[in-house]
Amino acid sequence: MSAQRGGSLPLYLAPGLKVVFCGFNPGVASGLSGHYYAHPSNHFWRLLADSGLTPRRLRPEEDGEMLAMGYGFTDLVRRMSRSSADLGTLELRRGARRVRAELARYQPRICAFTGKGVARAVVGRPVGTGWLGEPVVAGVRGMVLASPSGLAAMAAAERLTPYLALAAALDQPPPA
Repeated sequence: MSAQRGGSLPLYLAPGLKVVFCGFNPGVASGLSGHYYAHPSNHFWRLLADSGLTPRRLRPEEDGEMLAMGYGFTDLVRRMSRSSADLGTLELRRGARRVRAELARYQPRICAFTGKGVARAVVGRPVGTGWLGEPVVAGVRGMVLASPSGLAAMAAAERLTPYLALAAALDQPPPA
């Protein structure tokens, strides 16, 4: 799919997905290319492969293939910007309401936030990486992943740990 007007990305959502990955908003590389996590320094696609969430390292241009694997994508704010710091409070609040509505409608098993900031904006409180103690919306578990951004300074093993936990959870039956 191509980039949408204003540098937004296509929504990859369908009922009953295993995981919906939720990011802040498209960066410039993603917005211009029309594909998620497209900046060359972004670790997202490598982290998925290294954790076993995907069978191989996919390219951003293959993001549409994720639906067939049970994975979807959305962003808190749909418009492209250089940094999440460029996003306004009102658009973050509106985006959080829209994301919660998408999750309630499509009911993925897990919403995996690609960073603490985006999770905090959606759930309304500070969070750490790992499982949220409460559902994001009824029936949808929340997981906060380490930011895959090349700008986030952290060791590779620290960045990979929550992705491994997410992969392990998918090997287990959904909680009753």
